[in-house]
Amino acid sequence: MDILKSIILGIIEGITEWLPISSTGHLIIADEFIKLNASAEFKEMFNVVIQLGAILAVVVIYFKKIWPFTFKKQEGYCYITKGNGFFKKDVMDMWFKVIVAILPAAVIGIPLDDLFEEHFHNYIVVALALIVYGILFIVIERRNGKLTPKINDVGDITYKTALLIGMFQALSLIPGTSRSGSTILGAIIIGVSRVAAAEFSFYMAIPVMFGASLIKLLKFGFDFTSNELIILLVGMITAFVVSIIAIKFLMRYIKKKDFTMFGYYRIILGIIILAYFLIKQ
Repeated sequence: MDILKSIILGIIEGITEWLPISSTGHLIIADEFIKLNASAEFKEMFNVVIQLGAILAVVVIYFKKIWPFTFKKQEGYCYITKGNGFFKKDVMDMWFKVIVAILPAAVIGIPLDDLFEEHFHNYIVVALALIVYGILFIVIERRNGKLTPKINDVGDITYKTALLIGMFQALSLIPGTSRSGSTILGAIIIGVSRVAAAEFSFYMAIPVMFGASLIKLLKFGFDFTSNELIILLVGMITAFVVSIIAIKFLMRYIKKKDFTMFGYYRIILGIIILAYFLIKQ
């Protein structure tokens, strides 16, 4: 049963990590009905570390765009060391911008991780964040609907723009806001197209989610039981497969439509969470 539960949680993670609808909000609801037979510490770690499966999907899908190294001389590449290898300047530049973009969340999130978990990881905060961001998505999409984006390609994002996007990502430290939701919403506000905003958000997720997973693993320790290890691996593999589908769906969707639908979905989910827990009490 725990393996089946792990598969279901992996599906939820794979879908909600990339769509701007908050994986935390969905996992809170899921935990009410799908309880793993494991310690609270393991479940807390599991909910973060299965993201490694999700992030691997980004690496696979965008590998050619994010891998800067080659050992064959090609047009557009520069030497790393004379005669020993090459790197693509625009890809390296993109990664430096990603580093700039993740700094605000790292500076705030790493030292305050325990504080956020203690005071903000509850259904009220998550539900309100879902509703507020849902409203913002609808309002901003209506406002930006007739505006022409200033930036239509990830390569055109400047260091200043990357830093501003990173400041919006820092808001996702509050559960329920959604990391992708905060990043994409912020990018749209400052004039980045939906497609470029989503793609840059995916790239930012790679170091952010690897870092978050590493922190959780170090806190939990690596002393897994065989059952815990199987549950974790099944969840990660499931999240990987489902993430590939979810990412491709999102990129096709936003080429033709906006994020308004996700805004309404967030509002409905937030109301359901509030109603459920209030009735439960």
